[in-house]
Order: sequence, then C-alpha cells, then structure tokens
Amino acid sequence: MDHIVDATGLKCPEPVMMLHAAVRRAGGGDVVVMRATDPSTLRDVAKFCEFLGHELVASETLDDQYRFKIRKVV
Repeated sequence: MDHIVDATGLKCPEPVMMLHAAVRRAGGGDVVVMRATDPSTLRDVAKFCEFLGHELVASETLDDQYRFKIRKVV
C-alpha cells in the first residue's frame, strides 16, 4: 500500500516531520511517496532514510518539485 505525503510549500523541518509520521503509520514493506518544494528535502530525506534504515527507492526533481519514494524497512 502506498502512502502519500504532500509537503509542497512547507519549509524544513515540516516535510521530514510529516514523512516520519507517515512512515510510522505504514506497514513493513509499504512505500511512502512524498512531494515537496523545499530544496533541503533532497538532503534531509536521504539522511532520514540512512539514519532510520529505510530504503530510498527513488528521488527525482520535476520543475521546482521534488518527489521521493521511501520503502519502510521492518
């Protein structure tokens, strides 16, 4: 099951806080998709995954929007 986090227009630390809440609600193996516009999310999401051991499946930039897919590791 995919979970969607729309953090467009929000500034650090709100996007990562929203991502963290979504990952907590997700089941093991679920994917959380996040959209954001704050450039710091490029660094913050990667660090979040590295620190907590989740898999950053995809990261892409489309125009001024960043999209991430994070798989929750059990």
